[in-house]
Amino acid sequence: MTEAVIGKLSERLNAEGPTYAAWVGVNEPAVAETLARENFDAVILDMQHGALDFAGASRAILSVALAGKPAIARVPVGDFALASRLLDGGAAGIIAPMINSRADAARFVSFAKFPPLGERSWGPRAALDLSGRETQGYLRDANGFSHAIAMIETREALDALDDILAVEGVDGVYVGPADLSIALNRGAKWDPRGEAVLTAAAHVVARARAHGKYAGMFCYDGADAARMAALGLKLCSIGSDGSLLRTAARAELAAARGAASAGGGKIEKSY
Repeated sequence: MTEAVIGKLSERLNAEGPTYAAWVGVNEPAVAETLARENFDAVILDMQHGALDFAGASRAILSVALAGKPAIARVPVGDFALASRLLDGGAAGIIAPMINSRADAARFVSFAKFPPLGERSWGPRAALDLSGRETQGYLRDANGFSHAIAMIETREALDALDDILAVEGVDGVYVGPADLSIALNRGAKWDPRGEAVLTAAAHVVARARAHGKYAGMFCYDGADAARMAALGLKLCSIGSDGSLLRTAARAELAAARGAASAGGGKIEKSY
């Protein structure tokens, strides 16, 4: 048996302080592994708006595991069968978008949890080894360490928040600030850090805690993640692979062009 990588997500979420995750949308496992080898606590693979397909996500889960980190996958809207396949492939958690009611949450759980909580079909092809358990131990413990995370990103979801959180098998909720801002502004404005979203996020944190569960949110950079963690959000992403690449490129280009301008174009070699 290999190291129990999957269980590290529960360990981190149960520990003090926030859980910071990398966000990956590129369908290249090396990108996920590279970020996992930094000091992130987990890696989120975006299959809803990102470019990852099932094969790419499956390879990325294993690549992230090579770095000793757990992977979470966000599936497309309503694709709960895919959630089961990703859990079989070793994902430590699934983020499901547009969970707007108790019925949505219950259906999600039915695919993410084994009986008696759900109806997940048996077949942990990679998850068994990544759990560090034998067959019976995996069946016994999987519902506890395979996280079902419902996204809260509409007015309907906010209205049904307590009903969603009350569903046994929903481990946590995840605020989608962009869609929530559009919903709260009735389609008039994209404002993911506006007062309406921050007020809603504080409400989500409070209700999640009341149910003994956790809340998370997509964050736009490190400073933003720190601010959201201070509000009580437990699972916070930090930008995305694309935004990190663009930020680094712009910073290095600015340094290079500025240095070339100030120094007459002379480059000191250090290799």
